[in-house]
Amino acid sequence: MTMAEGYEVNEVSLVSYAIPEKANSVEFKQISLIAKQLLDHLNQPNKIKQLLIANQPGNSSAMVQAVFIGYAEELGFESEKKGLFKEYSMGMRPDYYLKTKSSGIIIEVERGKTTINNMDMLDFWKTHLCNHANHLFLFVPKELRQNETMKPKKEFNNVKKRLEKFFFSGNETNVHTLHLFGY
Repeated sequence: MTMAEGYEVNEVSLVSYAIPEKANSVEFKQISLIAKQLLDHLNQPNKIKQLLIANQPGNSSAMVQAVFIGYAEELGFESEKKGLFKEYSMGMRPDYYLKTKSSGIIIEVERGKTTINNMDMLDFWKTHLCNHANHLFLFVPKELRQNETMKPKKEFNNVKKRLEKFFFSGNETNVHTLHLFGY
């Protein structure tokens, strides 16, 4: 399937990060298993085709969410869970949330504003502030075009370079793990 000139979309990618003290933990393995289940679901041929359509200029992240959210809900994720940020007056909500044994996972799905409006950083910050989640599943396009004539931006690689630094020793935050999905 061709998205843009010379660009083949044939699978969703996943890169996972953990703060050093959590890298070999049971918690990281459990969260990674859920990420792998989502990845396997997204890499079905019909889902790849739907993601290709959803990642066209003019489409919103809601179209991307629609490709997998039914499955995420089967795994226990809740849409725009309220009350996770009640300590703050900002009215923030995640796209989706799953309570885990010791914490929780926030899913955030981006498309057009991933790095243009620093939405990747906002999603990371939101997870850092959340007292009910230490894990972020962030979905971003591998390549992004805002219009048909625009040269694609390599969003997945850009986000990876920006956020991986939070997982270097000494740079830790309250986000114990990041699972970055590139569609």
